[in-house]
Amino acid sequence: MPTDVGDIEQISEKDRERLALTGLEVGMQNRCGSFFQIDQDVIQTTCGAEGVEMLPIKAALEKYDWVKDYYWNAVSKDKDKYTQYLAKQENPQGLVVIAREGVKVEMPLQACLFLRDEPVQHVHNIFIAQEGSEINIISGCASSWQKEHGAHIGVTEIYVGKGAKVTSTMIHNWNPGISVFPRSATVVEEDGTFLSNYVCMQPVRQINMYPTARLIGKNAVARFSSIVVATPGSTLDLGSRTILAAENTSTELVTRAITTGGTIISRGHILGEKDNTRGHIECKGLILKDGIIHAIPEIEGTLTGTELSHEAAVGKIARNEIEYLMARGLSEEEATATIIRGFLDVKISGLPAVLQTQIDAAIDKAESGF
Repeated sequence: MPTDVGDIEQISEKDRERLALTGLEVGMQNRCGSFFQIDQDVIQTTCGAEGVEMLPIKAALEKYDWVKDYYWNAVSKDKDKYTQYLAKQENPQGLVVIAREGVKVEMPLQACLFLRDEPVQHVHNIFIAQEGSEINIISGCASSWQKEHGAHIGVTEIYVGKGAKVTSTMIHNWNPGISVFPRSATVVEEDGTFLSNYVCMQPVRQINMYPTARLIGKNAVARFSSIVVATPGSTLDLGSRTILAAENTSTELVTRAITTGGTIISRGHILGEKDNTRGHIECKGLILKDGIIHAIPEIEGTLTGTELSHEAAVGKIARNEIEYLMARGLSEEEATATIIRGFLDVKISGLPAVLQTQIDAAIDKAESGF
């Protein structure tokens, strides 16, 4: 589907600024493909990377009969009321990405999901990385600056083939009255790598998500990295889960959480089912203003050959750290901002520079409001 230039040009300047904070490149200067959905209307699907296809989900299901094997496979239709709602939609919307065998693309593909006029946006995405392929996907999810209330319901199914690598970076920029319910699951085959990065640092009514990766092939790897801020009135119930279902698989779940008055429930769960499996959960929370951070790390082993660990810490900025920086010429505000920046500065192994820059920009923007 070609770009509908008219629809994109009708986006207000304020909304363009909000979308830019989620990583959207309207001009695609640093992107090799783009999918843009406003409410339930797909206004752009284009990809210039050889060996990679980006298709609206309905078109993909019609074009390739085998895509049906991936449709409602990693995520069950009956998982909860949100998946049931989405499964009943007669006109499914969303994105299918297919990376053909051996194709390696460093420049990111972008997917923008924008809630502007409708009360509810629903989307179903499927990402398929065939054997030996590598793709990076940055998903920007946002609502219009004037959107006071609404909901986003999304299902994402990711399939990482043998020796393939998928980096999925999601940046949220909602409004205080928006409720968000993503449902995501990933299947990783032998020698595959899945990197998931999630950033949410703007006000939102609630987010409820618990992405799961199932490592079914030997030597598979999954890493989840999350950076979240809960402002007053926000409730973020989120986390990640990995099932180590094959030998020599490993995972790491890392979260940095800040509350300025909102509630964060940070869940993490690793299940070691096979020999020579390793996993670690790390959750660190910072309370800047009275709020709630509830860290719930779970490690579950079923045999002697798995090694799992976790650590969690919640607290405030230490006064001696602020005084140390003030003694070196910083004001109290500058010292506090420097400490917060360091706390949120999670460098993610294997992340392309353009995506790390996008995450840093989101952190810098949010930090200015603390």
